[in-house]
Amino acid sequence: MLSIRSRLCRVLTKSLVAPKFDPNIPIEKARKGMEDLTKFARLPSNTKVEQVIIDGIAAEWVYGNSAKEDKVVLYLHGGGYNMCSPNTHRELAAHISNYSGARVLAPDYRLAPEHPFPCGLEDATSAYRWLLGRGFSGENIAIAGDSAGGGLSIATAILLRDTGDPPPASIACISPWTDLALTGDSIKTNSKVDPMLNVESLKAKADNYAGNADPRSPLISPLYADLSGLSPLLIHVGSDELLFQDSVRIAKKAENAGVSVSLKIYDHLWHVFHLNAKLMPEAKSALAEFGSFIAEHFGN
Repeated sequence: MLSIRSRLCRVLTKSLVAPKFDPNIPIEKARKGMEDLTKFARLPSNTKVEQVIIDGIAAEWVYGNSAKEDKVVLYLHGGGYNMCSPNTHRELAAHISNYSGARVLAPDYRLAPEHPFPCGLEDATSAYRWLLGRGFSGENIAIAGDSAGGGLSIATAILLRDTGDPPPASIACISPWTDLALTGDSIKTNSKVDPMLNVESLKAKADNYAGNADPRSPLISPLYADLSGLSPLLIHVGSDELLFQDSVRIAKKAENAGVSVSLKIYDHLWHVFHLNAKLMPEAKSALAEFGSFIAEHFGN
Protein backbone atom coordinates (compact mmCIF):
# COMPACT_ATOMS: atom_id res chain seq x y z
CA MET A 1 0.00 0.00 0.00
CA LEU A 2 1.27 3.45 -0.88
CA SER A 3 2.07 5.85 1.92
CA ILE A 4 -0.06 8.87 2.71
CA ARG A 5 2.94 11.01 1.83
CA SER A 6 3.10 9.49 -1.64
CA ARG A 7 -0.52 10.46 -2.20
CA LEU A 8 0.30 14.00 -1.13
CA CYS A 9 3.31 14.10 -3.46
CA ARG A 10 1.14 12.91 -6.33
CA VAL A 11 -1.22 15.85 -5.75
CA LEU A 12 1.72 18.26 -5.53
CA THR A 13 3.20 16.85 -8.75
CA LYS A 14 -0.08 17.36 -10.58
CA SER A 15 -0.59 20.88 -9.24
CA LEU A 16 2.98 22.24 -9.25
CA VAL A 17 4.99 20.31 -11.84
CA ALA A 18 2.50 19.21 -14.50
CA PRO A 19 1.58 22.82 -15.50
CA LYS A 20 5.22 23.38 -16.54
CA PHE A 21 4.68 20.65 -19.16
CA ASP A 22 1.77 22.53 -20.75
CA PRO A 23 2.67 22.65 -24.48
CA ASN A 24 0.86 25.97 -24.86
CA ILE A 25 3.14 28.00 -22.62
CA PRO A 26 6.39 29.51 -23.98
CA ILE A 27 9.50 27.44 -23.35
CA GLU A 28 11.19 30.22 -21.38
CA LYS A 29 8.22 30.42 -19.01
CA ALA A 30 8.28 26.65 -18.56
CA ARG A 31 11.99 26.73 -17.83
CA LYS A 32 11.59 29.51 -15.29
CA GLY A 33 8.75 27.63 -13.66
CA MET A 34 10.91 24.56 -13.16
CA GLU A 35 13.77 26.65 -11.80
CA ASP A 36 11.37 28.39 -9.40
CA LEU A 37 10.47 25.03 -7.91
CA THR A 38 14.01 24.73 -6.56
CA LYS A 39 12.96 26.98 -3.69
CA PHE A 40 11.46 23.83 -2.18
CA ALA A 41 14.72 21.87 -2.47
CA ARG A 42 16.60 20.92 0.69
CA LEU A 43 20.05 19.41 0.28
CA PRO A 44 21.15 16.72 2.71
CA SER A 45 23.42 18.05 5.43
CA ASN A 46 27.13 18.33 4.60
CA THR A 47 26.48 18.42 0.85
CA LYS A 48 29.15 20.26 -1.11
CA VAL A 49 28.54 21.91 -4.48
CA GLU A 50 31.42 23.08 -6.67
CA GLN A 51 31.09 24.76 -10.05
CA VAL A 52 33.35 23.67 -12.90
CA ILE A 53 33.72 24.30 -16.64
CA ILE A 54 34.08 21.31 -18.97
CA ASP A 55 35.28 22.29 -22.43
CA GLY A 56 33.10 25.39 -22.29
CA ILE A 57 30.15 23.58 -20.68
CA ALA A 58 29.07 24.65 -17.20
CA ALA A 59 28.78 21.78 -14.73
CA GLU A 60 28.85 21.15 -11.03
CA TRP A 61 30.19 18.62 -8.60
CA VAL A 62 27.72 17.51 -5.92
CA TYR A 63 28.89 15.22 -3.15
CA GLY A 64 28.55 14.31 0.50
CA ASN A 65 31.11 13.47 3.15
CA SER A 66 31.06 9.76 2.33
CA ALA A 67 31.83 10.21 -1.39
CA LYS A 68 35.01 8.51 -2.55
CA GLU A 69 37.42 10.66 -4.53
CA ASP A 70 37.90 8.11 -7.31
CA LYS A 71 34.24 7.16 -7.88
CA VAL A 72 31.93 9.37 -9.93
CA VAL A 73 28.42 9.39 -11.31
CA LEU A 74 28.01 11.41 -14.50
CA TYR A 75 24.42 12.56 -13.98
CA LEU A 76 22.33 13.81 -16.90
CA HIS A 77 19.21 15.65 -15.80
CA GLY A 78 15.75 15.22 -17.28
CA GLY A 79 13.41 17.85 -18.67
CA GLY A 80 12.52 16.54 -22.12
CA TYR A 81 15.77 17.89 -23.63
CA ASN A 82 14.08 21.31 -23.50
CA MET A 83 14.31 22.46 -19.88
CA CYS A 84 15.74 21.87 -16.40
CA SER A 85 19.38 22.04 -15.32
CA PRO A 86 21.77 20.83 -12.64
CA ASN A 87 20.05 23.38 -10.41
CA THR A 88 16.64 21.65 -10.68
CA HIS A 89 18.20 18.25 -10.01
CA ARG A 90 20.78 19.19 -7.37
CA GLU A 91 18.86 17.66 -4.47
CA LEU A 92 18.42 14.41 -6.42
CA ALA A 93 22.12 14.40 -7.28
CA ALA A 94 23.00 14.88 -3.61
CA HIS A 95 20.92 11.87 -2.59
CA ILE A 96 22.51 9.76 -5.32
CA SER A 97 25.96 10.77 -4.06
CA ASN A 98 25.08 9.71 -0.53
CA TYR A 99 23.56 6.38 -1.56
CA SER A 100 26.27 5.48 -4.08
CA GLY A 101 29.27 6.75 -2.11
CA ALA A 102 30.45 8.63 -5.21
CA ARG A 103 30.88 12.21 -6.33
CA VAL A 104 28.26 13.34 -8.85
CA LEU A 105 29.18 15.45 -11.86
CA ALA A 106 26.16 17.17 -13.43
CA PRO A 107 26.77 18.97 -16.75
CA ASP A 108 24.49 21.78 -17.88
CA TYR A 109 24.21 20.32 -21.37
CA ARG A 110 22.74 22.39 -24.18
CA LEU A 111 18.97 22.31 -24.63
CA ALA A 112 16.55 22.25 -27.55
CA PRO A 113 15.04 23.94 -29.43
CA GLU A 114 18.02 26.31 -29.55
CA HIS A 115 20.41 23.37 -29.59
CA PRO A 116 18.80 20.24 -31.08
CA PHE A 117 20.37 16.80 -31.47
CA PRO A 118 23.26 16.04 -31.35
CA CYS A 119 24.21 18.94 -29.04
CA GLY A 120 23.13 17.31 -25.78
CA LEU A 121 24.80 14.05 -26.75
CA GLU A 122 28.01 15.85 -27.68
CA ASP A 123 28.08 17.60 -24.29
CA ALA A 124 27.42 14.40 -22.35
CA THR A 125 30.17 12.59 -24.25
CA SER A 126 32.57 15.48 -23.71
CA ALA A 127 31.89 15.35 -19.96
CA TYR A 128 32.65 11.62 -19.86
CA ARG A 129 35.90 12.07 -21.77
CA TRP A 130 36.79 15.01 -19.53
CA LEU A 131 36.57 12.65 -16.58
CA LEU A 132 38.78 10.10 -18.33
CA GLY A 133 41.29 12.85 -19.05
CA ARG A 134 41.48 13.67 -15.35
CA GLY A 135 42.40 10.20 -14.30
CA PHE A 136 39.03 8.58 -13.62
CA SER A 137 38.87 5.07 -15.05
CA GLY A 138 35.78 3.89 -16.90
CA GLU A 139 35.26 1.17 -14.31
CA ASN A 140 34.80 3.89 -11.68
CA ILE A 141 32.38 6.05 -13.70
CA ALA A 142 28.65 5.40 -13.79
CA ILE A 143 26.41 7.20 -16.26
CA ALA A 144 22.97 7.98 -14.84
CA GLY A 145 19.98 10.16 -15.57
CA ASP A 146 16.24 10.59 -15.41
CA SER A 147 13.66 10.91 -18.19
CA ALA A 148 15.39 12.54 -21.17
CA GLY A 149 18.60 12.27 -19.18
CA GLY A 150 18.00 8.54 -18.85
CA GLY A 151 17.65 8.14 -22.59
CA LEU A 152 20.68 10.36 -23.06
CA SER A 153 22.65 8.15 -20.64
CA ILE A 154 21.99 5.10 -22.80
CA ALA A 155 22.71 7.01 -26.01
CA THR A 156 26.00 8.26 -24.55
CA ALA A 157 27.02 4.72 -23.64
CA ILE A 158 26.16 3.55 -27.18
CA LEU A 159 28.26 6.31 -28.74
CA LEU A 160 31.19 5.58 -26.41
CA ARG A 161 31.01 1.91 -27.36
CA ASP A 162 30.98 2.73 -31.06
CA THR A 163 33.95 5.12 -30.77
CA GLY A 164 36.05 2.69 -28.75
CA ASP A 165 36.13 4.72 -25.53
CA PRO A 166 36.43 2.86 -22.22
CA PRO A 167 32.92 1.82 -21.15
CA PRO A 168 31.32 3.05 -17.93
CA ALA A 169 30.95 0.72 -14.97
CA SER A 170 27.16 0.88 -15.24
CA ILE A 171 24.21 2.80 -16.65
CA ALA A 172 21.44 3.72 -14.21
CA CYS A 173 18.19 5.25 -15.45
CA ILE A 174 15.07 6.64 -13.83
CA SER A 175 12.06 6.61 -16.18
CA PRO A 176 14.23 6.88 -19.31
CA TRP A 177 12.73 8.40 -22.46
CA THR A 178 13.94 5.91 -25.04
CA ASP A 179 11.40 6.33 -27.86
CA LEU A 180 10.88 9.87 -29.10
CA ALA A 181 8.61 8.47 -31.81
CA LEU A 182 6.13 7.82 -28.98
CA THR A 183 5.00 4.40 -30.15
CA GLY A 184 4.56 2.73 -26.74
CA ASP A 185 1.09 1.53 -25.76
CA SER A 186 1.32 3.31 -22.40
CA ILE A 187 1.18 6.66 -24.20
CA LYS A 188 -2.53 5.89 -24.57
CA THR A 189 -3.29 3.51 -21.74
CA ASN A 190 -1.75 5.74 -19.04
CA SER A 191 -2.92 9.07 -20.44
CA LYS A 192 -5.47 9.53 -17.67
CA VAL A 193 -3.38 8.27 -14.75
CA ASP A 194 -0.02 9.98 -15.31
CA PRO A 195 -0.13 13.03 -13.00
CA MET A 196 2.81 14.81 -14.64
CA LEU A 197 3.24 14.31 -18.39
CA ASN A 198 0.95 14.80 -21.38
CA VAL A 199 1.24 13.57 -24.95
CA GLU A 200 1.16 17.01 -26.60
CA SER A 201 4.11 18.23 -24.55
CA LEU A 202 6.10 15.08 -25.29
CA LYS A 203 5.47 15.47 -29.02
CA ALA A 204 6.56 19.10 -28.98
CA LYS A 205 9.72 18.36 -27.01
CA ALA A 206 10.57 15.39 -29.21
CA ASP A 207 10.23 17.54 -32.33
CA ASN A 208 12.39 20.26 -30.80
CA TYR A 209 15.17 17.84 -29.90
CA ALA A 210 15.12 15.72 -33.06
CA GLY A 211 15.07 18.80 -35.30
CA ASN A 212 15.54 17.63 -38.87
CA ALA A 213 16.64 14.14 -37.80
CA ASP A 214 14.52 11.00 -37.66
CA PRO A 215 13.18 10.54 -34.08
CA ARG A 216 13.88 6.82 -34.53
CA SER A 217 17.59 7.50 -34.95
CA PRO A 218 19.35 5.15 -32.48
CA LEU A 219 21.22 8.00 -30.78
CA ILE A 220 17.99 9.96 -30.33
CA SER A 221 15.82 7.00 -29.37
CA PRO A 222 17.99 4.18 -27.97
CA LEU A 223 15.06 1.77 -28.27
CA TYR A 224 16.00 1.47 -31.95
CA ALA A 225 19.71 0.93 -31.32
CA ASP A 226 21.93 -2.13 -31.21
CA LEU A 227 22.39 -2.50 -27.45
CA SER A 228 24.91 -5.33 -27.47
CA GLY A 229 28.04 -4.84 -25.42
CA LEU A 230 26.62 -2.19 -23.10
CA SER A 231 27.50 -2.03 -19.42
CA PRO A 232 25.11 -3.38 -16.75
CA LEU A 233 21.86 -1.45 -16.94
CA LEU A 234 19.41 -0.47 -14.19
CA ILE A 235 15.98 0.96 -15.00
CA HIS A 236 13.46 2.32 -12.48
CA VAL A 237 9.96 3.14 -13.74
CA GLY A 238 6.51 3.79 -12.31
CA SER A 239 3.54 1.81 -13.61
CA ASP A 240 1.45 4.99 -14.07
CA GLU A 241 3.79 6.68 -16.53
CA LEU A 242 3.08 7.64 -20.12
CA LEU A 243 6.62 6.41 -20.78
CA PHE A 244 6.19 3.11 -18.96
CA GLN A 245 6.66 1.08 -22.13
CA ASP A 246 9.84 3.00 -22.97
CA SER A 247 11.43 1.27 -19.98
CA VAL A 248 9.85 -2.16 -20.40
CA ARG A 249 10.68 -2.45 -24.10
CA ILE A 250 14.29 -1.27 -23.89
CA ALA A 251 14.92 -3.52 -20.88
CA LYS A 252 13.70 -6.50 -22.89
CA LYS A 253 15.71 -5.51 -25.95
CA ALA A 254 18.87 -5.04 -23.88
CA GLU A 255 18.36 -8.40 -22.20
CA ASN A 256 17.95 -10.06 -25.60
CA ALA A 257 21.22 -8.42 -26.67
CA GLY A 258 23.06 -10.03 -23.77
CA VAL A 259 23.19 -6.98 -21.49
CA SER A 260 22.86 -7.48 -17.74
CA VAL A 261 19.58 -5.69 -17.00
CA SER A 262 17.73 -4.89 -13.78
CA LEU A 263 14.21 -3.51 -14.30
CA LYS A 264 12.30 -2.31 -11.23
CA ILE A 265 8.64 -1.38 -11.70
CA TYR A 266 7.01 0.65 -8.93
CA ASP A 267 3.27 0.05 -8.88
CA HIS A 268 1.01 3.10 -8.95
CA LEU A 269 3.92 5.55 -8.99
CA TRP A 270 4.71 8.17 -11.57
CA HIS A 271 7.44 9.74 -13.68
CA VAL A 272 10.66 10.35 -11.70
CA PHE A 273 8.91 10.13 -8.33
CA HIS A 274 12.44 9.89 -6.91
CA LEU A 275 12.51 13.69 -6.87
CA ASN A 276 10.33 13.52 -3.74
CA ALA A 277 12.91 11.76 -1.57
CA LYS A 278 12.63 14.19 1.32
CA LEU A 279 8.89 13.55 1.63
CA MET A 280 8.16 10.09 0.21
CA PRO A 281 9.44 6.90 1.85
CA GLU A 282 8.96 5.11 -1.49
CA ALA A 283 11.27 7.61 -3.20
CA LYS A 284 13.87 7.35 -0.45
CA SER A 285 13.86 3.56 -0.68
CA ALA A 286 14.10 3.64 -4.48
CA LEU A 287 17.10 5.96 -4.36
CA ALA A 288 18.81 3.68 -1.85
CA GLU A 289 18.40 0.81 -4.34
CA PHE A 290 19.56 3.06 -7.18
CA GLY A 291 22.71 4.07 -5.31
CA SER A 292 23.45 0.50 -4.24
CA PHE A 293 23.36 -0.68 -7.85
CA ILE A 294 25.85 1.98 -8.85
CA ALA A 295 28.17 1.26 -5.91
CA GLU A 296 28.11 -2.50 -6.56
CA HIS A 297 29.33 -2.08 -10.13
CA PHE A 298 32.28 0.21 -9.48
CA GLY A 299 35.74 -1.33 -9.79
CA ASN A 300 38.01 -1.80 -6.79
